[in-house]
Amino acid sequence: MCKKGENIILGISIGDMNGIGPEVILKSLEDTRMMELCTPVIFANAKLVSFIKKSVGCTLSIHSIDSIDQIQLGKINVLNIWKEGVNLEVGKLDDKVGKYAIKSFVAATEALKKNEIDILVTAPINKYNIQSEDFHFPGHTDYLNEQIEGNALMLMISENLRIGLLTDHLPINEISEAITPELIKQKIKTINQSLIQDFNIIKPKIALLGLNPHSGDNGVIGKEEIETIFPTIKELLNEGYIVNGPFSADAFFGNEQYLNYDAVVACYHDQGLIPFKSLSFGEGVNYTAGLEKIRTSPDHGTAYDIAGKNIANHTSFTEAIYAALDIYKNRNAYLKSKEAPLYENKKN
Repeated sequence: MCKKGENIILGISIGDMNGIGPEVILKSLEDTRMMELCTPVIFANAKLVSFIKKSVGCTLSIHSIDSIDQIQLGKINVLNIWKEGVNLEVGKLDDKVGKYAIKSFVAATEALKKNEIDILVTAPINKYNIQSEDFHFPGHTDYLNEQIEGNALMLMISENLRIGLLTDHLPINEISEAITPELIKQKIKTINQSLIQDFNIIKPKIALLGLNPHSGDNGVIGKEEIETIFPTIKELLNEGYIVNGPFSADAFFGNEQYLNYDAVVACYHDQGLIPFKSLSFGEGVNYTAGLEKIRTSPDHGTAYDIAGKNIANHTSFTEAIYAALDIYKNRNAYLKSKEAPLYENKKN
């Protein structure tokens, strides 16, 4: 049995089992380095995972457990969240499968809250089939924001790019009203703190994109930049934050200005996700910054069209695991440094 503290315990929610989630999970865990870095626990059903394991040709041993304290090193631990069998129709949207995806995610989140796991990596879900009277959130991030201390911020990360969002799963016609000085300050401060403690960046440089085309062209194409965004940037600068903008998104990415910043903050979902996926798709990671617990996920969805064909690229899921491990280590080092005395006594 593995005791807490001997190894980083990685919790994994199974996602939509009719999609590519189970496949990319198992392929990622076959990486020989993975078992040296962490102890994985999949929140699902061992018989079902064993069945999927055979279909993808995974050779690792499955260890069926009924409680976290039964986990073993060097094996894929599967915590049995349900006992009954589940009939899968791989590649199809199924309400029943959506309910099991949420059952896995909710159980994994509870374990994260109780410190039974150290980090959580979530496999893709379908936002439609997860809805119910008990679960009415548009995705993982919103649920985590309600359950875990802090203010969640969707932060997309890759080797050369980090993009945070002021607003995420919000209809376009509600975005302008949502962007307030208070929201901008909260998100900028959240991402600034995350860059310091989670990515070991001492003085982060942050770029903020404008809302309107050409950042409003001095008010000709919208007033949000003049009335809200720029004045708030000035206030943040006066508080000591290094924030520049608002930048016109097309020129900013076209001229590769993002390379000059530690992070970019977009006003809305597609403004940030389109350039991110164009530059990093298949290798990027979705990180929920701003919470006291660590959760990452791959940058792709359920991909029903290729599910069950054993051709899914697992790179993004693997990167999501590595990112969570790195963030966990960086944050622990940061917290320890804050506890240490500022100055040490030195001999003359």
